[in-house]
Amino acid sequence: MRKFNQNDIVNKQKALIERYQSELLDNVIPFWMRHSKDTQHGGFLTCLNRDGSVFDTDKFVWLQGRQVWLFSMLYNQLEPRQEWLDMALHGADFLQKNARATDGTWYFSLTRSGQPLVAPYNIFSDCFATMAFGQLYKATQNAQYADIARSTFESILARRQNPKRHWSKAIEGTRPLKNFALPMILCNLALEIEHLLDKALIDTLIKECIHEVMEVFYEPNSGLILENVTPDGQFSDSFEGRLLNPGHAIEAMWFVMDLGERLGDKALIQRAKAITLHTLQYAWDERHGGILYFMDIKNCPPQQLEWDQKLWWVHVETEIALLKGYLHTQDPRCWEWFERVHDWTWGHFPDPQYGEWYGYLNRQGEPLLTLKGGKWKGCYHIPRGLYQCWKTLERM
Repeated sequence: MRKFNQNDIVNKQKALIERYQSELLDNVIPFWMRHSKDTQHGGFLTCLNRDGSVFDTDKFVWLQGRQVWLFSMLYNQLEPRQEWLDMALHGADFLQKNARATDGTWYFSLTRSGQPLVAPYNIFSDCFATMAFGQLYKATQNAQYADIARSTFESILARRQNPKRHWSKAIEGTRPLKNFALPMILCNLALEIEHLLDKALIDTLIKECIHEVMEVFYEPNSGLILENVTPDGQFSDSFEGRLLNPGHAIEAMWFVMDLGERLGDKALIQRAKAITLHTLQYAWDERHGGILYFMDIKNCPPQQLEWDQKLWWVHVETEIALLKGYLHTQDPRCWEWFERVHDWTWGHFPDPQYGEWYGYLNRQGEPLLTLKGGKWKGCYHIPRGLYQCWKTLERM
């Protein structure tokens, strides 16, 4: 790993700012604006081939919500472009008309015209609907959007202990486990929605989420974040209990750094930075480069056959965490690792011919699928990552 003096780093930062800004505004956002808007039925088409052509028309509610949030966020935080607001409103209208079940929860997927396909078993549809309408309220001051965000968020909190409800496949009581994803996302969602809620509620939620992420799911012997633990926070020696998702852990650490900045808690930021570096060192593929998707904390064979794939979101979230770690702590290891991750990421994921980025690479870094969007990949991690990296570099 190369080391740079401070002048080298500053010069590199200036070039990187231009690169991340240009990639976001001249490549990734135009790709989604050209190809994803469904002018016939509303909402967004996210199953896009390499060239942006549509290969499937099912609509996944959390990807619809993510895209509404993304364009609302750009409008609010970057520049009030009417075309961005129009995209957000277009998606929000489709969600309002079609995506909510009678009990107020949000379906997982819909047909192109908006008929429900998959029941509201997945609480993350609700999380991203909350983010979408909370951010859209900031852009429009439309009280209806605030009401949707607030009521959905209250539903999430009510479901926290049983997020899948009766849709869960697990037999109750045999091996109860709780998953890291919800407390992780609540760390971010708390900041996204705090303008609509009572300060005392948000302060309590932030404290609870930090405890869950940094204590309950943290495994002290290894220094790693587990993906599943027992309801009382203990280790479960099972496929699910041994599972590590390095991308999730690292993404959570930049959420925690943001919370640490909000709270003025430098020790929390330092700890999140340390977990980021330790997780990255553990999950980095020394043979081929890049970050492994899934791992087993005991080095047993993982249940996930895709364990050695290299995914888009894992790498861009890691870039964000490393830059925030360097911004707040000036730890040179963050910058050294950022350069290494940046070089591998930009050397493998962007598609210079058709634009946007590949999502799924094999262990060697070659595209497994050349799609630009599908059931899980949409207009979210790449543009959010480019924006976060750009703005974090500017703050340096």
